[in-house]
Amino acid sequence: MNELSLILPEILLTTFVCLVLIVDVFRSPDNSAATFWSAVISVLAVAVFLIVGGFPEGRQTAFAETYVLDTLSVTLKIFLLLVVAGSFFYAREYFSNKNQERNEFFILAIFSTLGMMVLISAQNLLTVYLGLELLSLSLYAMVAMERDSVAASEAAMKYFVLGALASGMLLYGMSMLYGVSGTLNLSELADQTIGGEKNLLFTFGLVFVLVGIAFKLGLAPFHMWVPDVYQGASLPTTLFISSAPKIAAFAMAVRVLIDGLPGLMAQWSDMLIILSVASIAIGNVVAIAQTNIKRMLAYSTISHMGFLLLGLIAVTNQGYAASMFYVFVYSLASMSAFGFIILATGSGSDLDLIEDYSGLGKQKPLLGFLGMVVLFSLAGIPPFGGFWAKWFVLKELVASGHVWLATVAVVFSLVGAYYYLRVIKVIFFDEPRDADTSTSSRGMGTVMFGINTSAIIFIGLFPGVLMGICLAAMSIYGAP
Repeated sequence: MNELSLILPEILLTTFVCLVLIVDVFRSPDNSAATFWSAVISVLAVAVFLIVGGFPEGRQTAFAETYVLDTLSVTLKIFLLLVVAGSFFYAREYFSNKNQERNEFFILAIFSTLGMMVLISAQNLLTVYLGLELLSLSLYAMVAMERDSVAASEAAMKYFVLGALASGMLLYGMSMLYGVSGTLNLSELADQTIGGEKNLLFTFGLVFVLVGIAFKLGLAPFHMWVPDVYQGASLPTTLFISSAPKIAAFAMAVRVLIDGLPGLMAQWSDMLIILSVASIAIGNVVAIAQTNIKRMLAYSTISHMGFLLLGLIAVTNQGYAASMFYVFVYSLASMSAFGFIILATGSGSDLDLIEDYSGLGKQKPLLGFLGMVVLFSLAGIPPFGGFWAKWFVLKELVASGHVWLATVAVVFSLVGAYYYLRVIKVIFFDEPRDADTSTSSRGMGTVMFGINTSAIIFIGLFPGVLMGICLAAMSIYGAP
């Protein structure tokens, strides 16, 4: 019973998703909001349960040490559930504007969230794979949800095939680690790597494991699925994929690399440097050439994930906390960016091209201003949250002696600022292309966008609050 109490959040979410399915089956045809509200309440109820339950002291494991509960896992799960709930409000706004019923979106998203929660608490390579596949299979279905769209079907097929390839690489790496160590338990694996024996064989397995992690984070050169999926999927699906799974992928990197392979820090930090530089360079440079805003944000994601790695490369407790801060701020900013597109689209056709936003700031000043705040945050311009996210990782990178890497990151950040400022220029300084015929959004998505953007501003003004939470969560790896 003690072990069951540790996985109670996952049990609750599984129970709730079954209830959401029942609600969706038995609701009246004219009550499409029932599924949405039951999904939101389910996710928020689990978040409240975690908050009320408090943070555990030390690390508690369950089921033969395949599952771990600690301050890191609780913090990540609470934030993850809040991001998922926020994405539901944006999705509801979009589907209402389009007069569509896509209730399967909410059900698949909860199943995907369940996989993310398992991944966050994984303490065994099999548990890592179980959580990853539950997360991934749900996302494949969400991308393919628009059955009438050729672009969505093509994106789903690419995502599925490349995802299967990445899963195969990850499993091969895990089998190598198991073959060398004789264990799938991350703690026992850590003890063997710290010993320093057989490190060459461990490194061979590490390469394949990193390929799987790089694919899930969308890091170059394993990034080719990102722009295609972002462009082909529906806006709510793209919003969800760009935010919540990034938190789970960060947790996966922490569990496997820091928990499971601490003795190989020198090796995996060198590999992460290559992935980071490639991602920051390719993401920022290629984004400049994009005319489709979803593809531009996709390449922006690639560069941000490269920045996220910088804190892990520092291999210090403060560096890990800086990366955690970064993934939190990026998830909020990415959700806001796609929320801005949903609200700007309204009931009209999707605004896919950057030039479609010409003069939006003159037609809808408040929406244009909040969109500018989001883009400034993504560009890392003070005083918004994105600036502090970059500042913290760069500070820890310099403190760890990687001055050249911090310099490269800053240079490409300046390059990246161009394509964000270009969108702001189009919104405020270009003349509207035609009359604004779409109906403006006035629903829950608008309220959510206001809350979302306010959170980015709040983090920018008071970064110490979130950073304190991140440092407390990472305290399991030693005193800062």
